[in-house]
Amino acid sequence: MKYLFVLLMSVLIPSSKSIYDFKVKDIDSKEVALNDYKGKVVIIVNVASKCGFTPQYGDLEKFYQKYKSRGVVILGFPCNQFMGQEPSSESEIKTFCTKNYGVTFPMFTKIDVKGDNQAPLYKYLTSKTENGLMDSKVSWNFQKYIIGKDGKLIKTYSPPTSVFDAEFIKTVELALN
Repeated sequence: MKYLFVLLMSVLIPSSKSIYDFKVKDIDSKEVALNDYKGKVVIIVNVASKCGFTPQYGDLEKFYQKYKSRGVVILGFPCNQFMGQEPSSESEIKTFCTKNYGVTFPMFTKIDVKGDNQAPLYKYLTSKTENGLMDSKVSWNFQKYIIGKDGKLIKTYSPPTSVFDAEFIKTVELALN
């Protein structure tokens, strides 16, 4: 009976959690509280430098340059869980992204986005009981999660989806307004 009550309450009462409840380490291993991004639309992307989608770094940077003055930030989280496509160290990743794609959006240390060692932030992003909206699986590198100004998950987009896709832009524009 107690289990049924907890299950029912989790369905009826949305999660009070947000990304602002998490701290992560940036690419230089400095702790960053995600509540530093309060009031911004945040796009969280798991990235890799040896993936067929790696050129998306260029579009992510262009998108960031276009929208950052309006309150959008992109957070890149390297991950080596998909066919070992991010084997590099943080310093190598930072150099690669800067040299090849001019990345200026915040980058973070490598994390696990699925499995037994899944980072707490990704547990939040992928679990309805954590985020109050939906369950999702990180299917590959460059999956995108859009977070509203309130720190709550709005929507996820599959890895092949461009940040310049009309629906993606519409979701960001709605979140900005």
